[in-house]
Amino acid sequence: MLRRLKQLPRRKMKANAWFKMGKYAKASKRHDKICSMREYIPQWPRGAVTLRSLEQPSSPQARRLRLRYAEPHTATPATKRMAAAAAAAAAGDEPRVRSCHIVAVPFPGRGHVNAMMNLSRLLAARGAAVTFVVTEEWLGLIRSFSSSSPADGVRLRAIPNVIPSEHGRAADHSGFLDAVATEMEAPFERLLDGLEGAPPAALVADAYVSWVVGVGNRRRVPVWLLFPMAANFFSAYYHFDRLPAWLTGDGEHAPDSGDTVDKSDQRLGHHISSQASSSIRLSDLEPLIRNKRKVKHILSAISSVRNAQCLLFTTMYELEASVIDSIQSVLSCPVYPIGPCVPYMTLEDHRTMSNGDTSQVDYFTWLDSQPVNSVLYVSLGSFVSVSAAQLDEIALGLAASEVRFLWILREQSPGVREVIGDTDKGMILPWCEQLKVLCHSSVGGFLSHCGLNSTLEAIFAGVPILALPLFFDQPLDGRLIVEEWKIGLNLRDCASKDGLIGREDIARAAKRLMSSDEPETKAVRRRALEWKEASRRAVDNGGSSYRNLSALMEMACSSA
Repeated sequence: MLRRLKQLPRRKMKANAWFKMGKYAKASKRHDKICSMREYIPQWPRGAVTLRSLEQPSSPQARRLRLRYAEPHTATPATKRMAAAAAAAAAGDEPRVRSCHIVAVPFPGRGHVNAMMNLSRLLAARGAAVTFVVTEEWLGLIRSFSSSSPADGVRLRAIPNVIPSEHGRAADHSGFLDAVATEMEAPFERLLDGLEGAPPAALVADAYVSWVVGVGNRRRVPVWLLFPMAANFFSAYYHFDRLPAWLTGDGEHAPDSGDTVDKSDQRLGHHISSQASSSIRLSDLEPLIRNKRKVKHILSAISSVRNAQCLLFTTMYELEASVIDSIQSVLSCPVYPIGPCVPYMTLEDHRTMSNGDTSQVDYFTWLDSQPVNSVLYVSLGSFVSVSAAQLDEIALGLAASEVRFLWILREQSPGVREVIGDTDKGMILPWCEQLKVLCHSSVGGFLSHCGLNSTLEAIFAGVPILALPLFFDQPLDGRLIVEEWKIGLNLRDCASKDGLIGREDIARAAKRLMSSDEPETKAVRRRALEWKEASRRAVDNGGSSYRNLSALMEMACSSA
């Protein structure tokens, strides 16, 4: 084929439809596979989408690269598979793909494990055989919670406990990150050598276990990196060198140089060529950037994407479209937003029991007895501890608000129960099925630390958020929740100089969020329902995330 085309006169080649297709395909590095084939995809339906369009169907790049209808040509098995996936995506049908083996490696932290398990369930539902690799400690933790338990097609495998325990990592998080970066690779390689069954067609790893990229490249196995934080967070640190010196501590200005430096321009987009949502402020990044050891690990994770074959986001394209497009424009590998990455395939099972635990029946029975949209669900995450003083203020604020609440408090504090006392308006539990609680009709608000997993679950459930971000990516998420997506109220702005949020502010904000009369609350609740519908469309047959998963599975099976 190539020899024959090279013999054509240049003028004839320019008029040739094949040449036009090659010209358009060359416009994107992500179409290298099409360019190398140099032939038509047979029976391409009129109006069908390209590989790019499977990822981001409404992006300007996708529209520019959309291929026109072409006559049939001799096809290879690879082109047939791509055409089938494209036609299925265009028609909204699930593509027929053969099974392949995928090895999943999460970062050993609760939010990261949950995000990777949700993705593994989705891949298994599409026909993949997934091996989910964790430490021995995490193997036991996963089996103790039904929300993290594997689905059919997902098998658990463990490496030895070569890193500090999950229960103590908050005391020295930077040391924990160092151990993950240096101690897990060797036992993981030994586990790969001993895996039974077909060799892996791909390794899907959390970006914060970036050493998996080196393992895959040495073994010539494609590596997909899952970034379980907002695309805006990725973009900010991808362009870290463009941030001002007073923030990063580079150059002559140290981060603490204070009043001598002009900090008036706080808009992140102004510093990274508008490749961030307009609402994000440099102050949303500042607390984390002060911790140089953590920043080093973040930059290492983001840098590793350059050597991966694919980047996945747990967000959905519609939430951060312009930022995802800008990320794709600077990366040579495909970018697939596949969210909201939540366990939505089992949502209808609202009474699943976990290891005979009858407490679920108790709190669901209590929720069933409450009025619609009357309960404030309170959960501040599984990792960063809240100070005892702040817990007391939250308890006093909830009591003063007289709002019904369900509070998940993993480290039980006797002082909190004493402050609240006996009340039929609230429950305090160490754990619950969060997504199922958020989807309950009686739950009308979520006091949240603004971790992305919890935020996506709230969006999927259509529940407005009372934002109390604590650390890491959470201040940025809180800004998106309140100012970009407009699905919540900001509680962090009420903090005093010592960072404490008082009981009066908490009571006032809880009343506002749960009120059905205030215009601001009505607007927030309306936007939450709109994003709920958008998230359902994204994961439904034919939606943006659904098509991205189809393209992802096609990629895996074509390399198997």
